[in-house]
Amino acid sequence: MKKYYLHNGVESSGPFDLAELQMKQITAKTPVWFSGMPDWKTAGEIDELQTIIKVIPPPFKSVTPTPQIEEKFEEEIEETNPKIMGLKKNTFYIVFVVLVLIIGSIVLTILQENRRIDFEEKNNKTEKENRQFQLQEKEIQEQKQRISEQEKLEEERLTQERKAAINSKLSENQIKQIEYQTRLEDAKNKLVKATQFPINSKLSENQIKQIEYQTRLEDAKNKLVKATQFQFFRTPEERTAEINAVQTDIDYYNNEILSLENERNQLELELEKIHLKERQNSQK
Repeated sequence: MKKYYLHNGVESSGPFDLAELQMKQITAKTPVWFSGMPDWKTAGEIDELQTIIKVIPPPFKSVTPTPQIEEKFEEEIEETNPKIMGLKKNTFYIVFVVLVLIIGSIVLTILQENRRIDFEEKNNKTEKENRQFQLQEKEIQEQKQRISEQEKLEEERLTQERKAAINSKLSENQIKQIEYQTRLEDAKNKLVKATQFPINSKLSENQIKQIEYQTRLEDAKNKLVKATQFQFFRTPEERTAEINAVQTDIDYYNNEILSLENERNQLELELEKIHLKERQNSQK
């Protein structure tokens, strides 16, 4: 089946079959072409199109022919080139493509702007989190520093308290040593005065020994306190051994003092007997 093309003086349209050409209502002067023709011809020159050519009545004589021909030609052009939404078909397509490009460009711009905004929000969020992390790290470091300073101050305070306690103990020990030295000197003086009396001499010696053992006992007690309270530069075994040694000395001095007191009681008893005999003899 042949396919025909029409021309409106500006552009061609088609292909169309006979039924479609009949709907186009072509005239005898409508340019037509189909495959096999060397050039365009009018529809009136083609035999098979005679049955579908639209018959146009002759022009009225009072009307100039030129305008009618132009109007008819324009009508033929309009019939062969339909319009869409008041625009020519090709113009409509061009406008449509331009609108699609404009809309696509706007949409693409909006998408790019949204991506840029999202990217900036993510960057801002990341920067904010980094700042918060840095602040937290700074607070942790400051807190560690404060704790370290507090521990240092507490250690210094404990050291001062230990020093004060040691100085107090040493002061007490010095006072007791001075007191025992004084008693020892008194006892020695008594011993010098009582050299001609054996019992008095023994009592003086006994008193001197008691004072010496009392002094040693106090020293041992002070050592026991120090060994119990302070643990610096010693292992637990060394500390236990020192405490046991000091406790052994304390037990020894207590036993010696008890023995001297018993001996003193016996000497005083003998001295009392001697004084009693002397009083009895003086009464006779």
